[in-house]
Amino acid sequence: MKTFKRILLAEDDPKDVELTVSALSEHNLANDILVVRDGVEVLDYLYRRGAFAQHPGGNPVVILLDLKMPKMDGIQVLTQIKSDKRLKAIPVVILTSSRESQDLETCYQLGVNAYVVKPVKFSDFVESVKEIGIFWALINEPPPGNIGTA
Repeated sequence: MKTFKRILLAEDDPKDVELTVSALSEHNLANDILVVRDGVEVLDYLYRRGAFAQHPGGNPVVILLDLKMPKMDGIQVLTQIKSDKRLKAIPVVILTSSRESQDLETCYQLGVNAYVVKPVKFSDFVESVKEIGIFWALINEPPPGNIGTA
């Protein structure tokens, strides 16, 4: 059986979604990139409820999480993920425009795996996403249950 790696991208800005998906796809860094647009959808996906009730098992190898999202922000989502013993081992990378030291400190206190500020320059943004993808999808060994078989 073939190993199946999924990246969960939580981002509400369509331009950032397009750039991120393009950078990850260009380098074949995951079999699947699932995009959700707000924090509620992140948790619906992880808990397999609502529109995601029927999705196949296995957690993503990494969650790329924006902080400023509608319905539920990234810090609220991170708090829920890292406080749930079934989810806390999923690597979470904050990918945000926020340079606020309070956001940075809060995320690390909650157990985030990495905090990346989105570069303004297009080519720098694409390169950053590519490097994140290479590390988390190819180099890093994900915790058991974070990959499936297809």
